[in-house]
Amino acid sequence: MAQRVSVTDGAAGSKRTSRVRVAVRLRPYLDQQDEKGEGPCVRGLGPQKLEIINWRNATETLQYQFDAFHGEQTTQQEVFLTSVKPILPHILNGQNASVFAYGPTGAGKTHTMLGSQEQPGIIPRAVKEVFKLVDVQEKEQDGWEYSVGMSYLEIYNEKVLDLLSPGSQDLPIREDKDRNILIPGLTRTPLLSFTDFDTHFIPASLNRTTASTKLNQRSSRSHAILLIKVVKSQRGPPHRQQTGKLYLVDLAGSEDNRRTGNQGIRLKESGAINLSLFTLSKVVDALNAGAGGRVPYRDSKLTRLLQDSLGGSAHSVMITNIAPEYRYYFDTFSALNFAAKSKQIVNRPFVRETVLAPTIAPVKRAREEREAGGSGELQNKKSKEGKKAERSSSPPVHPHSSPDSSVLDRLLALEKMMMGSAERERLNLLKTVAQSRKEIQMLKEKQKELEDKASMLNKQNETVEKESKDALLFKTDLPPLHRKQSTAAKPRKQQAVVTPLQGRMWLMSSLQSSWDTLYA
Repeated sequence: MAQRVSVTDGAAGSKRTSRVRVAVRLRPYLDQQDEKGEGPCVRGLGPQKLEIINWRNATETLQYQFDAFHGEQTTQQEVFLTSVKPILPHILNGQNASVFAYGPTGAGKTHTMLGSQEQPGIIPRAVKEVFKLVDVQEKEQDGWEYSVGMSYLEIYNEKVLDLLSPGSQDLPIREDKDRNILIPGLTRTPLLSFTDFDTHFIPASLNRTTASTKLNQRSSRSHAILLIKVVKSQRGPPHRQQTGKLYLVDLAGSEDNRRTGNQGIRLKESGAINLSLFTLSKVVDALNAGAGGRVPYRDSKLTRLLQDSLGGSAHSVMITNIAPEYRYYFDTFSALNFAAKSKQIVNRPFVRETVLAPTIAPVKRAREEREAGGSGELQNKKSKEGKKAERSSSPPVHPHSSPDSSVLDRLLALEKMMMGSAERERLNLLKTVAQSRKEIQMLKEKQKELEDKASMLNKQNETVEKESKDALLFKTDLPPLHRKQSTAAKPRKQQAVVTPLQGRMWLMSSLQSSWDTLYA
């Protein structure tokens, strides 16, 4: 029997709602990327704030505030400890979590998620941390055992492909009665240690589709999703089982084909990428709009798989990668606006728990055997009880009449029919009551969600008002962020100055002279 347990009752002790946490990471400035020498268009103002030049007025800047801002000098370890590590313990308590990197192509998403051998990214660090947590929990909780497994897929041209099984075809996406997303046929590999993970993950990553463009030498042409599943099982009765999932997502970057120079199959790939990211932005807009409107999860396979991460039941973290050069200005500006909208999304985590209790009959039989002192006595006792029940259940017969068997059969059939109809009516009533309770619970959850959203909006308004008041008194020591004059700008050509008025006066004077000479 599958159950939903409120997270306030679980071991994690989390809140009932969890807002999507958004962090922004700024890639280091690259001189070779800035052909005109205009300098950076964005910079950090603190651990949570940054500013970008206003494209409408180059003398002004626009400021953003997020849960975390990782500047150019931030290491991979600092990004992991600040933004990712806090959500990992939820997985061992039957809850879901997700981390996904978003941003334009060439902004450093794959470096943030995968990293290198010298600087591992979020994916290897998170998996290693999960195994550490499992080891600690197994030592502290003797009555539980853990199993870890992985699945790895990519979404390429709107096709779901299994990276652990390269020869597989497009996999379908299904949804069960509890609205859990399932992918039949997706490979699930059990893991015993981080070494096992490394053995399977590195070859699978090489199966991902990549290509070279004008903006990125090794551009990801697909969205990659790594799923780590942790099952926590209770050894003794009532044999509870909790299942937690960790989604680690490396999204492909949005592309402007005028700058990337994509043609042919690359143009088709970028079209599929941009369409899925556009659908993702529509999902975020629909979730922020609220009011019970349709959320277009089904319009794209990416949003279908991220359904639990955005507006679902996962503890979600989005890391937005941006580039500081002016050639990426509008991509960076768009990514920051998307991140600002995403941090308003509220998820509702819960514990996924299944009770696999054994049937009561074997337990009762074993207890009776111990009380009776042996199987022989228990069998005699049961046979006597059976005969007594048989005698008591037989219909009464008048001593002076010979009962007709057909009449007795009809009476017994009628009695069974009456009992059956009553039982069916009782079951229907129970079903109606359960359905009513479910609807009431859904209404309560919806009301709670609306109250939380209203409270969040009020807090945001108060924060904005406070920041606007503080901005009047705040003076920064940083020099203003201005766009530098391009060194490659060509000097303007001097234009000839035409004085048509003087030429016209000379012409009139000549005509007047000729006229006087003619009539002289």
